[in-house]
Parts: sequence; structure tokens; C-alpha cells
Amino acid sequence: MGMSITLRDYLESFGLQYDLLQHMHTSCSAETAQVAHISSANLAKSVVVENNHECIACVVPASEYVEFSELDNVMGSHFFLATEEELAELFVDCERGAVPAAAQAYGMKVLVDERLLDCEDVYFEAGDHVALVHMTGEEFNALMATAGHAQITRHS
Repeated sequence: MGMSITLRDYLESFGLQYDLLQHMHTSCSAETAQVAHISSANLAKSVVVENNHECIACVVPASEYVEFSELDNVMGSHFFLATEEELAELFVDCERGAVPAAAQAYGMKVLVDERLLDCEDVYFEAGDHVALVHMTGEEFNALMATAGHAQITRHS
């Protein structure tokens, strides 16, 4: 499949520099980090949550889990995981479960965990289970400039 068209167009519209890292097909972020030979702390995964009014993409290191009590506190509302069916409707040109960190390309509100903003390099799903977008930390921070920032994770 390759990189989603929506994501590619979004990154290029802002002139962000990136490259693609191909890897064997994987089914979870821990496996992706392992086969791609990268630290799971540098792999940004999107966890899409909702509160019955809106969906938000929480972008967190693959080595961490969303701490829902922290998320609820930061956002002032109770959130829970979005369903697979909702994800398929939101990310129409992505493989199921391969949600890019740049969910703002799909018109979504994004909340990024602050731990990712200190990374020298960041990787995230390109829209399938065989390619990662790789950016420098500086480029990733530019990508996340309009996103909310908070510490919303706990170590896995």
C-alpha cells in the first residue's frame, strides 16, 4: 500500500522533511520497533480516544500507555478508546490499525505526549503496517506545533 495519500499531501503541504523506513509486516508497535531496529521510545503511536462529542488522537511513545485519568484531567472530560469501526471511517486511506501520528491531516485534534518532543528522531506509521515515516525531532516538533502538549502516559 505505501504511505497514505492524505498523510503524504499533508506533510508536503508544510514542506516537512521526512523519509520512509520500510520494514517487515507487523501487527503491533512493539513488534514494529523491534523489526525496524528503533527504540520504542522514538516510535510515536496514535491512540484515538473519544468522549461522545469528539475524537482525539493521543500521540504517545510506543513504550508507553495512555493514562486515562491524566488525559481526563488535562482535557476536562471522560475519554475512552474509539472503536475499530470508527477508526476505519476516520482513516479511510490507511490500513486498519495503522493510524499516523499526524492525525491532524485527517481533521482531528491531536494531543502529543511531551516525551516525544525531546526525541532526536521520531518514527510513526505511514498508513500501513510495512512503512514508517522518519523525521528529525525538530521536524516532528514543527509537525506537532498546533497540537496540544501534555504528559498523558505511563510506562508499559
